[in-house]
Amino acid sequence: MPTFVIAGASLAGAKAAEMLRDEGFDGEIVLLGAETERPYERPPLSKGYLLGNDELDSVYVHPEGWYAEHGVDLRTGVTVTAIDLAVSAVVTSGPEGTGTQHYDKLLLATGASPRRLDFPGSDRPEVLYLRTVADSQRLRAAFQPGTRVVVSGAGWIGLETTAAARSAGCEVTVLEPRPGALHDQLGPELGAVFADLHRSHGVQFRFGEWAVEFGPGLVITSGGAEVPADVLVVGIGAAPNDALAAAAGLEVGNGVLTDASLRTSGENIFAAGDVANSYHPLLGRRVRVEHWANALNGGPAAARSMLGQPVEYDPVPYFYSDQYDLGMECAGLPSPGSYDQIVYRGDPASLEFIAFWLNRGRVIAGMNVNVWDVNDDIQSLIRSPRPIDPTFLANPDIPLPDL
Repeated sequence: MPTFVIAGASLAGAKAAEMLRDEGFDGEIVLLGAETERPYERPPLSKGYLLGNDELDSVYVHPEGWYAEHGVDLRTGVTVTAIDLAVSAVVTSGPEGTGTQHYDKLLLATGASPRRLDFPGSDRPEVLYLRTVADSQRLRAAFQPGTRVVVSGAGWIGLETTAAARSAGCEVTVLEPRPGALHDQLGPELGAVFADLHRSHGVQFRFGEWAVEFGPGLVITSGGAEVPADVLVVGIGAAPNDALAAAAGLEVGNGVLTDASLRTSGENIFAAGDVANSYHPLLGRRVRVEHWANALNGGPAAARSMLGQPVEYDPVPYFYSDQYDLGMECAGLPSPGSYDQIVYRGDPASLEFIAFWLNRGRVIAGMNVNVWDVNDDIQSLIRSPRPIDPTFLANPDIPLPDL
């Protein structure tokens, strides 16, 4: 009977196990997770759970008994420390010591880890990150009325934790070395919309600056400013956990390299989720996408590939965010330099609009802000190879499906 091992009890790993069973795989499934929690979804950690609106039970991928009921050998607190390609086995370390687990197929779903700061005071307990349930719980405890919070990084994690801190009554200053909020994610135009949203809620921004020292009650910035701070929250991106693959001799580069079917350079080894840097047929290049939807969809796609089914994994990159009363969905990757025009349907100042990023008349990305049930249509526009008249995109009287 074949044994499929999944390294990483993550959303991608758990959904891969689910798909294997749904597709009729009756072999052994071993799901190994370094955390002591069973697999959970990470978006609530910076949204509903961090805000105190959602209970802890809401974050888990499956009910506690699901794994045993479906014959999935879930081992929490167990880290995969090495891959032995010669004997098709992984070496593990856990509560019961070290061990070896044979595999017929192996899925790497090891995720990513927060990038960390390194300067005087960066190791203080008041310096907080957000990746795990425990991290979110520490932030919840720290966000008390009147607490002075400095956030390092104006990306998605930085701004979502900023919104949570302000909603809890904290004073918040955001440091960002780039010239604006979400600069690399959305470009300066839409980044400014989000910066203005936070300013309207009393957030102070210091663009072009970063933290260089943290002492009791004070963050010193690269510009020499002294910013009062009881807590420093760090959200400066994440690095793929690809050291395991690299040590085994697999091809890596900003993640574990895979083809469009999520196969790595190693025989019978696949990768999915945050750790995978995969060739994307729609985009014509490799991409590593750290968002929830990639883990949700990538795990099942990898499972089908492990079963020998034909797989071409090419979803339009998708992510969403909730900040104060703003909810948004974004499809595509609208990074600076990838577009030459932005078209708005609605007024961005009203915080109820759709933005389209275009390159030579083609829609390459779209974001709906407080406008719902349109993201599938936006993704269809991105998949279309044909240019679209910008006046049609901007005209609210023309339904998106008609385009």
